[in-house]
Amino acid sequence: MSERPSAVTGAFRQPFKQQVAFFRNKLGNLVPTARWDDLRRGEHDLGFMVAGATKADLLADMAVAVDRSISEGETLGAFRKDFRAIVERRGWTGWTGEGSKKGEAWRTRVVYQTNMATSYAAGRNAQLQEGGFEFWVYKHGGSAEPRTQHLAWDGLTLPATHPFWRTHFAPNGWGCSCYVVGARSEAAARRLGGNPGQPLPEGWNEIDPKTGAPPGISKNWDYAPGDRVSDVVRAMAEKNRNWDYELAKAYMQGVPASMRDRLAQSYRSLPSVADDTRRYAQRILEDLSPADVPPYQTMGLLTAADAETVRSLSGANVAGFDFALDATAVRGIQSEFGNDGAGRRRGRRRVTQADYGQLPGILNDPDTVEDAGNEAGIPLLRYRKEIAGELFTALFGVRNNQQSLVLTALFVQP
Repeated sequence: MSERPSAVTGAFRQPFKQQVAFFRNKLGNLVPTARWDDLRRGEHDLGFMVAGATKADLLADMAVAVDRSISEGETLGAFRKDFRAIVERRGWTGWTGEGSKKGEAWRTRVVYQTNMATSYAAGRNAQLQEGGFEFWVYKHGGSAEPRTQHLAWDGLTLPATHPFWRTHFAPNGWGCSCYVVGARSEAAARRLGGNPGQPLPEGWNEIDPKTGAPPGISKNWDYAPGDRVSDVVRAMAEKNRNWDYELAKAYMQGVPASMRDRLAQSYRSLPSVADDTRRYAQRILEDLSPADVPPYQTMGLLTAADAETVRSLSGANVAGFDFALDATAVRGIQSEFGNDGAGRRRGRRRVTQADYGQLPGILNDPDTVEDAGNEAGIPLLRYRKEIAGELFTALFGVRNNQQSLVLTALFVQP
């Protein structure tokens, strides 16, 4: 079974622009914490945390790994691989779940699912408010072991302005997959499985002294994700045309520059980015139809230092650009260096699918960056790095219309 977000659960689905905008709005405020409840309720709308993560670099790495899950639909398996690499690279110890496969599986699932669910809910909240739906309908997520109160709320249909939604907008606890949909009339609500005549349970707004929340809601989950920033999220989302490649780099200009640079570096350090870059090349080389392969694969934004290097060498202003891979370059490289004979004649070996996975690391820490002239008026930059005794050379061209530095050639000299 796929671990990718699924609309079937209600809580997870393919990323959408309001969801991405909500999470990106938090990236400028990475909050060091000792415990899971150091941030409470709507404070999670304003900042990102992972319980026990206190160092800035560690938090940035975790934020980017979660962001990839949200903005690029990465699987739980990919997130777990990134999590392990981050923990090892940053030397993080003492985290809850450390020391056993079961503990790590639990902890990574909590971080992944909680951020996916709350960002989905916040994005949906913004959509419902923007859409002007008169009625909101509570939908149970269909979990195998349902919470009794959550199941009782299934189909509950109330005006969008009802105070119930301030505390009961799903999700309402750890692992909760409930969600909310909008309707413009009672008849429309019924078609969505709503029951406009269903009364509110008695005592729905009383406070359980054990949790400090209404019955059926876990501690600190009695809030509507996204409420505190819904206007900002809607304004951000309006600026994007919403296709996968754009979502991968959208809304980052609102993040403070120093933080944006740290996130860009963290992005290219993730194993999942190297894996996806390699897989992108593999899909092209398998001759899949254009409809099955996106036109571009991002490798993250340029840092301010990256952009200044390009400007000083070529004169091109590439602030806000990203590094990217496209199908044309991969096919061209395969044609010229896809067999041992062609490469050997020029002192270069055959370029393999695995070589493409080295590109994020080369860009993060090149040995040299040089001006490589231009081709058809497009400035070219040459990035070189020695890896395991081999010299990798990658040429990138400045694409102003796409706001990217796109790979144009790749050589490997043994």
